Amino acid sequence: MKPGPNENPSPEHSTIERFFAGLSECIFLSKLGVADVQLVDYLSELLLRFVRVESLHRVRRSNGKPATEVFQMVVEADRRVGIARREVHRHIGDFTLFWSGMYPESLRKIQPETSPDGFVDYCRQGKRAYAIAAEIEGGEDRPSCDLLYRLSEQFELCAYGLREVRREIEEGDQGGNLLIT
Repeated sequence: MKPGPNENPSPEHSTIERFFAGLSECIFLSKLGVADVQLVDYLSELLLRFVRVESLHRVRRSNGKPATEVFQMVVEADRRVGIARREVHRHIGDFTLFWSGMYPESLRKIQPETSPDGFVDYCRQGKRAYAIAAEIEGGEDRPSCDLLYRLSEQFELCAYGLREVRREIEEGDQGGNLLIT
């Protein structure tokens, strides 16, 4: 999230924000030919948001505990109405896109015997979640319904682009200094 008009970003936040924005632009605009600036900005902001682990699990169940599985998030989305429902579906889309793009190998390790997410198709669920969120008017809130619809329609391309972002990070980290692996 960008700082408000009266807030100064910390140097670290500013640096990592510029890093993700520049890398996303390079991959999506230059390498993949995606000229949708709103979409690319959204994806770099998604990466920035999910640097903080608590952002991954911001949806809470009725008992107050975080919903850590997509299955739990869908249950919570079905319990909500209006903007709250939109935000949970948007988060499901973001969550599934992040994992499908940045860590797809981890999804193959989810076993149905140990997690209901073992039965979840992250790509299909992410597309569905963004499509549902796009149908719920968000007033002046970002992102626009149109952008959420584009995320639904271009989910696979976005996931592929995020995989390329990860590959670029890993290849650029010859000294082993980055934590994203």
